[in-house]
Amino acid sequence: MERERARRQRRTRAIVLAVATLLVAAVVATGTLFATGVWSLGGDRMAAASVSSTGSPTGSPSPSVSATPTPSASVPGIPAPSFTPEPPPPPSFDKAALSIDDPTSPWVVVNKLRPIADGADYGPPDLVDLPADMPNPNGYQLRADAAAALEEMFHAALAEIGVQLVAQSGYRSYSVQVRAYDYYVNSLGVAGADLTSARPGYSEHQTGMAMDILDTVSGCSTDGRCFADTAAGQWLAANAYRFGYVLRYPDGGTPITGYEFEPWHYRWIGVPAATEMHDTGVTTLEEFFGLPAAPDYAG
Repeated sequence: MERERARRQRRTRAIVLAVATLLVAAVVATGTLFATGVWSLGGDRMAAASVSSTGSPTGSPSPSVSATPTPSASVPGIPAPSFTPEPPPPPSFDKAALSIDDPTSPWVVVNKLRPIADGADYGPPDLVDLPADMPNPNGYQLRADAAAALEEMFHAALAEIGVQLVAQSGYRSYSVQVRAYDYYVNSLGVAGADLTSARPGYSEHQTGMAMDILDTVSGCSTDGRCFADTAAGQWLAANAYRFGYVLRYPDGGTPITGYEFEPWHYRWIGVPAATEMHDTGVTTLEEFFGLPAAPDYAG
């Protein structure tokens, strides 16, 4: 009897030991699953990986289940990943948006190779007088948009550096340009005149979008480099683009523009184009629009 009881006890201990061994193995396996990340996405992901697209159990993940979470994936209990799309690249400046041939276009390019179409008869539309609060001793006019931008620029210069700018020369008709050019020819000869004054029909002033600008304090004239070294001249060179104006004949640009440095001569082309020239560091309209240099007249 005692021998039978001992035999049953040994069998019971063997059974208990076997069950304990199985439980320990299960715990170890579960910990391994967590450590390797199999269970890290929760029961829903595990269930999805064990069910085929038809709903039948399978031994491997369904082909319809992606191994990598997508922005639209949502797992209960786990925040969806946050995605910030890359911003689109800024649009490139369209240099073909406006005409460079039409004399009424803000982008028209007039130089020694590009005369104004029908120059002898051309007169710009919408010419206006400059406002009375802008010094304009000779009563020059500009086209309306160019005049409004000039007024804003004059006010900004007064506010920012305390200097009053002066409108020195704006729109000039073909007949007025005849007299101006002849004056320089008589004073400097043809070669000298061609460096500082446009021949009739080739002048930006006839477009009504160019203005010679000086100030009331420096005593400089439209001759030489004097104005470039003044507070007003330096402010204009740095800030005119904000108002749609560009220094048309920059220092060192003679081989391209055909004219000597004129720190007073500004041309209105509108804020977008002027800003693009400023930001890209291009200093002449010829280079900006990919046109040939125009150091001399064709004939």
